[in-house]
Amino acid sequence: MLISPITQKIIQKMLLDILNTILPAAIVAKLLLAAYIAVLFLQSGLDKVNDWRGNLDWLTGYFAKTFLKGQVPMLLATVTLIELAAGVCSLLGFLEILFVKSTHLALLGAELAAMNMVMLFFGQRIAKDYNSAAAITPYFILMILAIGYLAN
Repeated sequence: MLISPITQKIIQKMLLDILNTILPAAIVAKLLLAAYIAVLFLQSGLDKVNDWRGNLDWLTGYFAKTFLKGQVPMLLATVTLIELAAGVCSLLGFLEILFVKSTHLALLGAELAAMNMVMLFFGQRIAKDYNSAAAITPYFILMILAIGYLAN
């Protein structure tokens, strides 16, 4: 049995109305932002923890000709902690949005994520890695937009 196009549109409209009643689009957007930031920063932070030596060796070479060369272990630890904090806050923020309809933790996660992007951008500029600095700019823009959206 085929369903007519008009019937299909009616069913789609009804399903969307039901979905928007359960989870309005604004809540879904906030959930997706929190989930994206959680995945991005938990993966990045856990990668640094799991391959500490590899990251440290690579970054030591990366900053070898800069004034940051003696600070690499401390800088890597700082970036790793901020990434993990941003990821955890965003993950907990996802749950907070879903169950409490509050964005406090997701907002904190986005703020920590933006701060992390500034730290990475700074390091890339100091290392004169302008292509990488340019490549992370869209992530920074997303974090700033997330902060603005989650703050409301």
